[in-house]
Amino acid sequence: MSGPLPEISAEQRKTLEQFRKLMSPELNETHDDYFLLRWLRARKWNVEAAEKMLKASLKTRAMWNVDNIEKWEAPKALREYLPYGVMGFDKEGSPVIVCPFYNYDIWGMMHCVTRFEFQKYLVLLLERFMKLAYEQSLKHGWKARQLVVFLDCESMNLKQYAWRPAAECVISSIKQYEANFPELLKMCYIINAPKLFSVAFNIVKKFLDENTTSKIHIYKSGVDKWQESLFSLVDPKNFPKSWGGQLVDKLGDPQCKSMMVWGGKLPEELYIDQNSQQSDKNFTDTQVPKGDKLKLNFKVNGQQEEQLLSWNFRTFDYDIKFGIYSVDEKTGEKRSEVPLGTVYSNEMDEVGCISTRPNTTYTVVFDNSASYLRSKRLRYWVDLISDEEEGIAELTNQMDNTQIATA
Repeated sequence: MSGPLPEISAEQRKTLEQFRKLMSPELNETHDDYFLLRWLRARKWNVEAAEKMLKASLKTRAMWNVDNIEKWEAPKALREYLPYGVMGFDKEGSPVIVCPFYNYDIWGMMHCVTRFEFQKYLVLLLERFMKLAYEQSLKHGWKARQLVVFLDCESMNLKQYAWRPAAECVISSIKQYEANFPELLKMCYIINAPKLFSVAFNIVKKFLDENTTSKIHIYKSGVDKWQESLFSLVDPKNFPKSWGGQLVDKLGDPQCKSMMVWGGKLPEELYIDQNSQQSDKNFTDTQVPKGDKLKLNFKVNGQQEEQLLSWNFRTFDYDIKFGIYSVDEKTGEKRSEVPLGTVYSNEMDEVGCISTRPNTTYTVVFDNSASYLRSKRLRYWVDLISDEEEGIAELTNQMDNTQIATA
């Protein structure tokens, strides 16, 4: 497998040859010079960093069993309800991916498949897109080996992303993409972004390379300025009429539904038991006895970086009182961080987080003292988090606040 290359300097060519020699024990016939060039560019021509990144990715590919991934039978929920379609090619031959993202039911999807299955399916799709782009590059040149992506977020329900499993899936998938598919994106258009969409994106872009974010263009609802930029790359004749192009499908549908997976709300008959799969965190199942409380203590030391205290819990059949207080170890000052109050965690998972202060002990309280007749069954995860976990918690918290602000 060998494809065309962009023009590079003599020094860069030497670096590329050095990188190929260094990686030769790990490579196969599909790893052409353009493939190697992607990793060097992603690490700004630092051979050592590119080597580390590529070796880690090759291990991940082995985990996904990418060489045999087409033999995998993906769940029906993914095959029939994850919205996307390949709408031909841009003027340089690159595949154009259209996604009516507002038709993506992430709540339903996370009740139908595991996060591992979801991410494996994304890998399958990206591998297909890359193969198609390679074939195009043989006719049109190396620029065809990147993707143009178009997402319509009209009336998108951000509330779904206040649910921790959904936020975990988003953050984890983005990290997987950045680590394993560098330099694949040519341009991404996100249109009809709902109010405060930028809040979510500002969290998500922490996990994106600067070069990737520079290619993502976001347009709020009701704005059509994106058309000029999009149609400078894509021939309107090959783009659905409902989004400003001229293309209709064989049924005359301007949205071209028959040419893509349209998505939609997943039927509950596809739901599976997700109690043990909603998160990779270790949940604890317990009973809070009638007339009693469960208290969990978390100590934040002075030397530690800023952390968040995050929680995710549910009760079964009945509500419970929940609150958090803190005690400063130096002054002895006691503060109410989350006022004790009734939460209806029997109806939906209770998810949230607070920032913490150094040299402080935080006590999380599940209070059933007012109930003299019933113990409460509780399933919970509470912990101090940072780094990737901070992004997940922030996304869920901000999306919850976004819905409140726009209500």
